[in-house]
Amino acid sequence: MRAFAWNLGWLLLAWAWLGPLPDLAGSSFAAHMTLHMLVVAIAAPVLSISIAGLRHDPVRKAPWLFAAVPASVAELVIVWAWHAPVPHHWARHSLWGFAAEQAMFLSAGMWVWLSAFGGALPRDRGRSASGVIGLLLTSMHMTFLGALLAMSNRQLYQHHHHGGGLDPLTDQHVGGAVMLVVGGIAYLVGGLWLIGDVLSLSKQNADELHWKRTNELMGRL
Repeated sequence: MRAFAWNLGWLLLAWAWLGPLPDLAGSSFAAHMTLHMLVVAIAAPVLSISIAGLRHDPVRKAPWLFAAVPASVAELVIVWAWHAPVPHHWARHSLWGFAAEQAMFLSAGMWVWLSAFGGALPRDRGRSASGVIGLLLTSMHMTFLGALLAMSNRQLYQHHHHGGGLDPLTDQHVGGAVMLVVGGIAYLVGGLWLIGDVLSLSKQNADELHWKRTNELMGRL
């Protein structure tokens, strides 16, 4: 299953980068946002979770580099910076800009997901708890940026002349909705998954403590 997820993640990236989306993104903000979400909210978690806890997991080698909350803040800065008009224009109309944008998107996405799910198995409760905070913070900033783009009454990206048949402002609204729904939900689901993990670990620790105290009491009797 892990091998399947790893291969699936790379197939998704290959389709995202070598398929029609990069060309469409030059004139459609909705296509750009679909590409963005495919990288950070679908491929990144699939790749990260497929290696989490295994020997190739970088969190096991350098856990101090993978703190979920700082990773979430870094992704916020990267995502918002690349959606400023000038960097966004550069990435849409320059191969170097596109490569830099996509490399940073994938790196930031995997940094957050590995910080939340990586590390030695069984997963540490403290890392899972911080992962919850990091993923929920990311869900919030994705939702906020998506809502801002979806509800703006002016066109923020003048270089998008058309959006696959949509007028530029409607195209921007559709792109914002894609980010709001896909990005917000993906990170929210990851956070809820880890909440279940934290609760399960808490119950396990409570059961172990109960049996330990019971055995101590029986030993005294």
